Amino acid sequence: MGRYTKFIGGALGWALGGPIGGILGYAFASMMSDDSLSMESGPQPSGRPRGGGPRQRQTSAGDFAASMIVLSAAVMKADGRILKSELDYVKRFFVSNFGDAQADRYILTLREVLKQDVDARAVCRQIQGMMEHSKRLLLLQYMYGIAQADGNVDPSEVEVIRQIANWMGISTKDSKSIEASFYTDVASHYAVLEIPETATDSEVKKAFRRMAVKFHPDKVRDMGADYQKQARVRFDRITDAYEAIKKQRGIK
Repeated sequence: MGRYTKFIGGALGWALGGPIGGILGYAFASMMSDDSLSMESGPQPSGRPRGGGPRQRQTSAGDFAASMIVLSAAVMKADGRILKSELDYVKRFFVSNFGDAQADRYILTLREVLKQDVDARAVCRQIQGMMEHSKRLLLLQYMYGIAQADGNVDPSEVEVIRQIANWMGISTKDSKSIEASFYTDVASHYAVLEIPETATDSEVKKAFRRMAVKFHPDKVRDMGADYQKQARVRFDRITDAYEAIKKQRGIK
């Protein structure tokens, strides 16, 4: 069991404890019987986050990946069915960001987690207590991508994601901003910048600067280029919304 830290990719820290560690532990117990899986030795998981403290705040790339896999299962099962389009989206995301080999490992893990009943609230509470705000926002962005994968954002999926956002301690304003970035109507552009359509030109500019700082890719730089790439996607959507509003209003 201690060998799965390398399988997730990147050193696992706090995710080894709590409900996330329990879910992954069960998944890997099933996968260990497959001798074709090659895994290296790593530290034994414990019943609490590594470092001994109950609220370790440093999130490693492995912690984020573990959270992403477990919450993927919660979103995919939200409407009572697991669609091929969703699995394809997740795999494309993994391949694009981590390469073919790591993507295959993540998908294998996800398939095992999908067989379990995931206590999304308990998982989110663990994430809220241990993961930095900027990284929780990136996690939320990824989940909306899953919901949109089949070209039809099911209301039950959106409801689950909104609930997950709340359980992770993400404000309604931030949650709506990320959700709006997956739509292209005028109202959504304003929602992305977290301002009303009645905002003045000056308020639009100030909102863009504020959002650009909040979602700058440098905020997840410590997790490596793979996650910065996803943060850049969010940053670009904020920029696109701003440019659309500028064009609509004729702002120079």
